[in-house]
Amino acid sequence: MTLLADLLSSVFERRYRRDPSRPTDARPLRELVEALMGTAGETSGLALSQDILSGFAAMDDAQKLDFFRDVARGMNIDPETVRSTLDAYERDPSKATYRAFASAAEPRRQELIRRLNALPGATGALVRMRADLLRLSRGDPELEAFDLDFRHLFASWFNRGFLVLRPISWESPAHILEKIIAYEAVHAIDSWDDLRRRLEPADRRCFAFFHPAMPDEPLIFVEVALTRGIPGSVQDLLVEDRKAIASHEADTAVFYSISNCQAGLASVSFGNSLIKQVAADLSANLPSLRTFVTLSPIPGLRSWLAAEGLEQPEPDQMSALAAHYLLNAKATDGAPYDPVARFHLGNGAIVHAVHSDADVSDKGRKQSGGVMVNYLYDLKKIAQNHEKFATAKTVAASAAVKTLAAGADLSKSQER
Repeated sequence: MTLLADLLSSVFERRYRRDPSRPTDARPLRELVEALMGTAGETSGLALSQDILSGFAAMDDAQKLDFFRDVARGMNIDPETVRSTLDAYERDPSKATYRAFASAAEPRRQELIRRLNALPGATGALVRMRADLLRLSRGDPELEAFDLDFRHLFASWFNRGFLVLRPISWESPAHILEKIIAYEAVHAIDSWDDLRRRLEPADRRCFAFFHPAMPDEPLIFVEVALTRGIPGSVQDLLVEDRKAIASHEADTAVFYSISNCQAGLASVSFGNSLIKQVAADLSANLPSLRTFVTLSPIPGLRSWLAAEGLEQPEPDQMSALAAHYLLNAKATDGAPYDPVARFHLGNGAIVHAVHSDADVSDKGRKQSGGVMVNYLYDLKKIAQNHEKFATAKTVAASAAVKTLAAGADLSKSQER
């Protein structure tokens, strides 16, 4: 699949590559956008799309913000037309009245994004454009609504059916390895030697999702350690002088780092599919594996402790407080307060074990006082756990974690 995608991409790019000596259209981007929306010709549309995307990429933040606001306002829905077409559909439901309503209810800016994406290689540029929109739109209702158009289209373009799972190894192309180093968001890779230790040994794996339209850009990747037993320290997994084991000797697969790579694909979910696919593939290829767990940070723990007046808990209470936090601290929608917990519990995992002094790095201490958690993926119960979490926000946990949470001392917060 990857070879075919790369071949098709190469053919399209050769067919439509512009002569570098050809001058670009010097009209303002807003005029180019209207010209693109009005053209019916394939060649002229591709040329306009390239000029728009190239022009946008050359803008500074102030110009990009003006462009976003111009498109958001000028290509929005007309509420009156939406109301009138909906009234017509209610009076006379038919193919014609429904088409009229659907057309009125879709902002023209969605069609703009589609037309821009017709240019070979444009998908990555549009992902970067959305990253700029997310960065610049905070607190602006019109721009946040515009972002929903990107999100709506990206959810279709990047659905699981289009994604390609590739293993990443020490033999992978250098430009891919450089991006793994750059995009690692959980446990920083501080050198090529560090990367090699994570990829080359027989008991290490790495997998990433790619999209055929962005064959050289990982969307999300997971680093896996094959171990005997469930680990309780990330430093033990990453230590320089550790002794590797043969892959067939491992009974546990540990997902110790999951990193989203594209800021422009925020809220487009890949992680649940990635973990389940990797677990299924590893299980098929390594029958000795019996357990699939994460070793995850608890990024919201420190801020919750501060809010509860427990900035300086007793060291022997950290794991108990962390367990209580994971099971009982809730956001306004009733889901767990911790974002990593929401992710894994939503995927059908359970809170399996909590470990103190599991990440003694500066980042690990700052985020969660060094505490980490194992989320267990029981392949036979994932669907059942997911359903309970989705319908009732039920936090599935082992008996050991429940007992640990029950022993948490919250007296300092109660005295406030």
